[in-house]
Amino acid sequence: MSRAFFLRRPTLLPRRWPRWARLTDRLLPWALPLGLFLLWQVASQRNWMSEQILPAPTLVWQTLLELGEDELWWHLSISLQRLAWGLLGGVISGVLLGALLGANPRAERLIYPTFAALAQIPTLAWIPLFMLLLGIGEALKLVVLIKAIIVPITVHTLVGVRDIPPRLYEAAAVLRLPPYLRLWRLVIPAALPSFMAGLRLALATGWSSLLAVELLASSEGLGYLMVWGRQLFMLDIVFVCILVIGLLGVALDRGIQFLDQRLVFWPHPATAEFRRHAGGRGWQRLQPWLLPLGLLALWQLSVQLHWVDANILVAPLDVLHTTWLGLLDGSLADAMRRSLGRALGGLLLGGGLGLLLGTLLGLCHPAERLFGPTLSALRQIAIFAWVPLLTAWFGLGEGAKLVFVSLATFFPLLIATQRGIAGLSPQLGEAARVLRLNWRQHLLCLVLPGAAPAIFAGLRLALIFAWLGTIGAEYFMPSDGGIGSLMIGAQQLFRMDQVMAGMLLIGLTGALFNTLGQLIEARATRWRTA
Repeated sequence: MSRAFFLRRPTLLPRRWPRWARLTDRLLPWALPLGLFLLWQVASQRNWMSEQILPAPTLVWQTLLELGEDELWWHLSISLQRLAWGLLGGVISGVLLGALLGANPRAERLIYPTFAALAQIPTLAWIPLFMLLLGIGEALKLVVLIKAIIVPITVHTLVGVRDIPPRLYEAAAVLRLPPYLRLWRLVIPAALPSFMAGLRLALATGWSSLLAVELLASSEGLGYLMVWGRQLFMLDIVFVCILVIGLLGVALDRGIQFLDQRLVFWPHPATAEFRRHAGGRGWQRLQPWLLPLGLLALWQLSVQLHWVDANILVAPLDVLHTTWLGLLDGSLADAMRRSLGRALGGLLLGGGLGLLLGTLLGLCHPAERLFGPTLSALRQIAIFAWVPLLTAWFGLGEGAKLVFVSLATFFPLLIATQRGIAGLSPQLGEAARVLRLNWRQHLLCLVLPGAAPAIFAGLRLALIFAWLGTIGAEYFMPSDGGIGSLMIGAQQLFRMDQVMAGMLLIGLTGALFNTLGQLIEARATRWRTA
């Protein structure tokens, strides 16, 4: 393998290239989807697989036409209506809370630590609790959506408002701008880039969370339609829903991109990282503990004085007692062991494949043109939309869980690795030629170290997605134990204390994974600040 393999060609081919080469480069992205479609067609014609496992393309098309006459659009409108109400409530709440925390340092010290601690618990882990409190009606879907959307909106609005350059405030003071003009001309434009980044993330997490809750508890919507088709083993309906979900994901993503380009057209710094400010001195260091301790005391007092039904809202001391007993008798410990094993196995498989394929796409332009567009299209399909298909193909056992968690961790490392390598300076290729490095030395000594910051940032995200995917897999494939299966079982038995104990362990584990990812990233790329 020559060193020229590692010199990434530009995306737009130069004019001196032959016409056939330019035509080949344009047609290359269509080769993989067309090849897969032909393989699918041949497999269905020759009966390599049963139609109940792999329906023929003609059957899927016919089902799309039949459902498209009425039923499909009705379920789609229900899902979009839920998403719209969730976005409205989550965005308004997140903007107001984020603006308050960003503009008032005292409010940030008092409220944000509690908010961040609750945000460590994934939205999926809240669903059993919300089902016990709210039932399975529309209120459940709305609350789940608002929970999923409010976190990224609040954090990004906080960062955008808090990190406004002081020089802008000085200019506003010199110009003697009134408050409303200062808000309209200074605060909103300065915070808009960060807000748009949060809105894009909120839309993706909200859409995925909506599908998850519709799969679990709904009698209408796209998620319900997929479950109905899966239960009847009519996978043509599942394929149609996956196609619609993918197209809708592409449309939503492109819509946010268009809106971002129209509203944010000036240079601005990256807004992907939340940097927490110093905790203050003296009394200020104690302020973050006031709100959580006060809420816990009020919670405990409300249960003891019978202000609320203990069956509906278990006292925090009872939750801690149940957690301790579960760890002692091994039930919670065994569930956590199984879940952590699945998360690690999925991370190794899916993350490893993402790293290898991302390296290939980042280094080789033909490979990127061949695989990149298809993978980008598949990435737009919400992760939980694959659940009915995976359970039909792999059952409810460990294989299906491993595939689902691997799929959840595959894309973060794939995208991070590809972008990290593609963004390397061309001078690295010149340095490799001067030093006469072979392809292996070039890869290990220049390419991977140069892309290490992006790769380890992707690994940190993959750790979070591995844990989220594990909880989701155990919800939808409730067999062989696990903390998610335990919580679903406790919810069905109305064991609120076990549900909250599971939420506590899931939140602590998620926070541990996030901290572990940050430590690994800082340790592996410490040369950046040397």
